[in-house]
Amino acid sequence: MPAALICGSMAYDTIMVFEDRFRNHILPDKVHMLNVSFLVPQMRREFGGCAGNIAYNLKLLGGEPIPMATVGQDFAPYREWFDELGIRLDQVREVPGTFTAQAFITTDQDNNQITAFHPGAMQQSQLNRVADVAGAAIGIVAPDGRDGMLQHAAGFAARGIPFIFDPGQAMPLFSGEEFRAFIEQADYVAVNSYEASLLSERTGWSEAEIAGKVKAYVVTHGAEGSVIHAEGTAHAIPAAKPRDVVDPTGCGDAYRAGLIFGILRGFDWPMIGRVASLMGALKIAHPGTQHQRFTLDEFRDEYEMQFGHALG
Repeated sequence: MPAALICGSMAYDTIMVFEDRFRNHILPDKVHMLNVSFLVPQMRREFGGCAGNIAYNLKLLGGEPIPMATVGQDFAPYREWFDELGIRLDQVREVPGTFTAQAFITTDQDNNQITAFHPGAMQQSQLNRVADVAGAAIGIVAPDGRDGMLQHAAGFAARGIPFIFDPGQAMPLFSGEEFRAFIEQADYVAVNSYEASLLSERTGWSEAEIAGKVKAYVVTHGAEGSVIHAEGTAHAIPAAKPRDVVDPTGCGDAYRAGLIFGILRGFDWPMIGRVASLMGALKIAHPGTQHQRFTLDEFRDEYEMQFGHALG
């Protein structure tokens, strides 16, 4: 399968569990002088980041991902993990004197979360250039440093490499004019339903107008499935049924890996959407973002069982 250049973040997620409720320890009349400590006996560290997660999922499908990211001096464990998986890292640049992007997430018994995010080396993602990579048949611009996202989109457009624009959690970083430029450069746009509303608000373009500017406008709706607007048709994609619902973190990245796989294989949009949907369902049944395991043959069997026809 041709290679896919995946521009985005690589990050560590440190997830901690506070075995009580934040509200029992934060006094509303004292928030102006907050000084509180939470004991977190449970902690785990996960490999994450949009580029890392998309690359991991595409590799499960037998794809050839090329993650492009900037990381810090603490990247060694992640590098060892991807080396073990056979995912190439020649476009992952280590920036001296920085840390890899990372989120520190504390969850209480009510599933409330307090998160601190350190972008670290991600803020220098513009050091990497699409023009330096040969052989990519498709790309994606996923959440990353602001300057890097702008530069990578322009780089794909200049080289004529079709790419997916996936603004995700980077939505607050850009103006309406910049979003319009992203869309006009991209071949595909992928967002969730909330992001779709924001995108229309920021650009001043309706859903139909955005869809008319790209080959496909993909809008996910969580458990309600997704809609792919392509070639004048709105393809309603059913949600695949997960075997368990454990952790939704990373489902969007898994879905995007399915999009890339299906586009590269030349599937029609209903099949591409179902591949992407099943990737999300397989992810949600596992904690973290890179713990699901399956072969392509196992994926084909699951696809046929879920949707009643063979994967092309």
